[in-house]
Amino acid sequence: MNMTIPGRATLEGTQRYQKKHANHCSPDHFRASSELIASSIGIGTYLGVSDEQTDDLVNQAIIESVRRGVNLIDTAIGYRNQQAERCVGNAIRYLVQSAEVSRDELIICTKGGFLTHENPEYVDWFRQHYINSNSFTINEKDFIENCHCIHPEYLREQIDLSLENLGVQTIDIYYIHNPEVQLSEIDPSILYERLRDAFEVMEEAVDSGKIAAYGLATWDGLRVPANSDKYLNLARIKSIAREVARNKVDSFRFIEFPYNMSMLEALLLPNQNVQGEQIPLLEAAYRLGLTSIASASLCQAQVNGQIPDTISIGFDENFKTDCQRALQYTRSVPGLLTALVGMKAPNHVQENLIISAYPLLAMDKFTELTHDIIEVLKRMKIVSGKSDFDLSHLSCIAKK
Repeated sequence: MNMTIPGRATLEGTQRYQKKHANHCSPDHFRASSELIASSIGIGTYLGVSDEQTDDLVNQAIIESVRRGVNLIDTAIGYRNQQAERCVGNAIRYLVQSAEVSRDELIICTKGGFLTHENPEYVDWFRQHYINSNSFTINEKDFIENCHCIHPEYLREQIDLSLENLGVQTIDIYYIHNPEVQLSEIDPSILYERLRDAFEVMEEAVDSGKIAAYGLATWDGLRVPANSDKYLNLARIKSIAREVARNKVDSFRFIEFPYNMSMLEALLLPNQNVQGEQIPLLEAAYRLGLTSIASASLCQAQVNGQIPDTISIGFDENFKTDCQRALQYTRSVPGLLTALVGMKAPNHVQENLIISAYPLLAMDKFTELTHDIIEVLKRMKIVSGKSDFDLSHLSCIAKK
């Protein structure tokens, strides 16, 4: 039986990791947030089938990424039927036992809320184990779309199972996974009450040392217009966390959402209301004291071969592939801590992490590229509206 790895990410540990990689990583490849130092590129573990070959590839990709300057690892209990978490655990154990890295240098992130399998047998098992059991108070209304549940009793079990899969004493960031899924069957007011109950569980888990901080990992909820039926009000959610924490500072500190060259909403769409002002998500997160992490940085590799020459020429000649250019753009977003990218193949790890040696895009270059990208998306009818988008808020969040 494998021993549980003690500890968690710390400022001292993540600073030590940064110093180890100072010779081959640009200084701005690492950024400070919530008393941690994180790499501007993080490794994601979402895609892939549940087989041994994929497990081996993911294990090696994580190990090689950590060796090359990536200290933030993102997974979820629902990814590849728990196998993604187990691969993360195996990779961490190898790195720690071989003394290549210490536990306090790595930021381990996972998520809960989805069922851990998608086959009909597991749906039946969920009902038998949770809904039709006298051991739980979960009912059918808590079970959304046969795939999602954020009932406190379920989340407590999911945290414990993730700790077992990962083989760690403490998860550094625990996300409630895509809570907007619930809005397909319940009213927003009910969802916010469910989040309140879920945050009680999260704060308990922080107090007991099972997690260090928590947040929301979303797909649609934080980047859709405020009138969308999938919309999440970030200021309201942060307020709930503060109320739940009562006499102490709440541990709701992170949000994760898609950002890439074709999904610019977090930077441009003023869908969040903070103190009476409508502002984009990234600025709202900054004002609310939340740290932003981008998923789908490469649009799940769909950018490959798709970036027009008019955009490509705006990048340094050292960036030779579309994946490198897209990742460089996303990790340069003002106010962003880390851009996540899924990697399995060794050549993809090498290709993507080459860019860590180069500085982020300067603000004027990033703004220019964003304007050019918007024009391309308008011609492709992916976005519409005014040609002159207001990017004046960039200078504010860039200071983070």
